Amino acid sequence: MPYLIDGHNLIAQTPGLSLSDPDDEMRLVSNLLPFCNRKRAQATIYFDRGQPGSEASLSSGSLKVRFVTPPGTADQAIRAHLARLRGEARNWVVVSSDREVQAAARAAGARVVSSREFARVLQAAPARQAEKPETSSSADVAYWERRFGQKRRSSR
Repeated sequence: MPYLIDGHNLIAQTPGLSLSDPDDEMRLVSNLLPFCNRKRAQATIYFDRGQPGSEASLSSGSLKVRFVTPPGTADQAIRAHLARLRGEARNWVVVSSDREVQAAARAAGARVVSSREFARVLQAAPARQAEKPETSSSADVAYWERRFGQKRRSSR
């Protein structure tokens, strides 16, 4: 299920992150990327008053980062995103503790998760370590070469 995330709302509820940190958005994004990859989920995160031009550098294939310029707000952008989804909103999860955003999400048929609850999920999720590729022994390689009738190439 894809996620719509109220960024600064989530930062305020995430242990180790602070809205007073000038890199708070980047730190949250770095926490979200492994989650999205592990869950194979798409997410769009909206921030108020962000740094223009940093959207592209923070976005990835699974996570779209959007900064809303004043006078707009992330809350308004999330509600507009839900409106664009129409009936597809039922397939989305909205992460916010803002009551108006939650009400709009429920009215659109989306699932609602509070920022505090989602922050707990992020903190509890084990960071997936890069898997070490398996190595083959020379006996394994020789077996498969015989099996497929290939001659071993000599190294130069």
